[in-house]
Amino acid sequence: MHILEGKNLTKNFGGLVAVAGVDFFVDQGEVLGLIGPNGAGKTTLFNLISAALVPNPGTITFKGKNITRIKPYKVSRMGIARTFQTVKIFSNMSVFDNVRVGALFGTSTRLSSAEADRVTSELLSFVELSGQGYSLAKDLTLANQKRLEVARAMATRPELLLLDEMMAGLTYTEVAQAMDLVEKIHKKGITIIMIEHVMKAIMSVCDRIIVLHHGKKIAEGTPQEIAKNETVVEVYLGEQSHAGS
Repeated sequence: MHILEGKNLTKNFGGLVAVAGVDFFVDQGEVLGLIGPNGAGKTTLFNLISAALVPNPGTITFKGKNITRIKPYKVSRMGIARTFQTVKIFSNMSVFDNVRVGALFGTSTRLSSAEADRVTSELLSFVELSGQGYSLAKDLTLANQKRLEVARAMATRPELLLLDEMMAGLTYTEVAQAMDLVEKIHKKGITIIMIEHVMKAIMSVCDRIIVLHHGKKIAEGTPQEIAKNETVVEVYLGEQSHAGS
């Protein structure tokens, strides 16, 4: 079953076409990868899904309901959560309180303080940050800030999680740990769409991949199919190889 579907999604910024007539879907329980060169429209597509931007034209449906023009907080409370390309945390709040905010305000279910504390503790354990609860978020390493952002997103109890370059800037070891975390999230039954430039992660974690270039979808298929697609190799994978990624 398609948990999320976008039809003819288009977004212009003045004369720049960031997303151009993109059709896509993600099935419940799937891990969908979204790749393409910088400026291909990947994060803009996430902004459309999470309602930070409104497509013109285009429609987005979540579990069969049109969510194209509803408010971002309502999208969150319906069950869609996201992380960001540049980590967005509450830097001067504790790690614990960062996640607690998601538990208290990101869902349609009102939790008591005690319930929010319990959810927060469980999620910090899940992302392996239990010992950092009283630290300020800004004092965490980049890898742990990304884990914190994931925990806060998961505190909203999402059915669909959008991960925007979760592995960017991480070391080889940290990438491997992040891949393990994505697999743990998936095992909880959460559907995932992930933007990523780390090809090892995309190829090993994703069930299916969509490739964007200049705002258009140029390919879609399994990791094996994408790796053999001549157009994708020419416009993106070859570039990644030369960059050493």
